[in-house]
Amino acid sequence: VQLQASGGGLVQAGDSLRLSCAASGRTVNNYAIAWFRRAPGKEREFVTYITGSGGSTLYADSVKGRFTISRDNAKSTVYLQMNSLKPEDTAVYFCAARPFAASQTSVAYNYWGQGTQVTVSS
Repeated sequence: VQLQASGGGLVQAGDSLRLSCAASGRTVNNYAIAWFRRAPGKEREFVTYITGSGGSTLYADSVKGRFTISRDNAKSTVYLQMNSLKPEDTAVYFCAARPFAASQTSVAYNYWGQGTQVTVSS
């Protein structure tokens, strides 16, 4: 499975961005997809995940109510809609995939995208 993350950029606080994670190589309809992020000088942290069916999602408290994860299995793509962005959301965002069960733990994921930079200015 190859993952390609895109959609990052430089925005102002309060703006929105939509990240995409496009999967290729095999069908990922039964794969959980997660987003993690790494801010400068910090450890990688869990942001959100969505199960293969899209029926279950989980968000970190820091993004709950502002970020929404969704997926289009016909396009093998997962989206992360980020609204009301804050400077503390500045990070490199990575998407990751694993078969079947979702997890908040990064080491549980087998496949990773290359990351896309999100920078939020105050």
